[in-house]
Amino acid sequence: MLKFYFGPMDCGKSTLALQMNYNHGRQGRRGLVLTKHDRSGEPRVTSRIGLGLEAVEVVDSMDLVELVRGHDRIDYLICDEACFYTVEQIEQLADLVDGHGVDVYAFGLASDFRSVLFPASRRLFELADEVCRLQVEVLCWCGRPGQLNARVVGGEMARTGEQVVIGDTDASPVRYQVLCRRHHRAGLLGEGTGVGGGTVQTAPQTAPQTAPQTAQ
Repeated sequence: MLKFYFGPMDCGKSTLALQMNYNHGRQGRRGLVLTKHDRSGEPRVTSRIGLGLEAVEVVDSMDLVELVRGHDRIDYLICDEACFYTVEQIEQLADLVDGHGVDVYAFGLASDFRSVLFPASRRLFELADEVCRLQVEVLCWCGRPGQLNARVVGGEMARTGEQVVIGDTDASPVRYQVLCRRHHRAGLLGEGTGVGGGTVQTAPQTAPQTAPQTAQ
């Protein structure tokens, strides 16, 4: 089975990936844990609540079918940050399910900082046997459900740039923030003003004057 678990930042995707790997391993199943562009900058799956595990770093040139065939027996794959894989690698995951009897559990974002689907995520939506939106509640600064990931550079919300830019690290000037659809479209980050279409906008009168802290 090919299953895709998706949701915004902070909704527990990597935590669930680690838990699923643990549960399968306890039953004697053999698996591989894969990742790409983990927040740690290392070949690891790490969660924001402090859990972590060494993983295979996926690069664009990697053939995932050949990776699995290089092992005596693989029953399942845990594919964290699958949104960053190539479309061809998503096809390979489907091949592993259909032709090799490997269960694949993929985890990732659905859309980028512009609210545009990642190509790999789009293909997962098209091919997966089951698609699951994670239900761990993530809130926008206004208290509404967080749906979209904003890229923040120099305190302003970015609308253009490379689709994949690593942020939220000590060495990066880029950070990401979960917003509801309304405030993502308006470019409001919760400080009372925001960037929308390159123009600074004043927050509407109905917006809170003091924003609560973003959930971690």
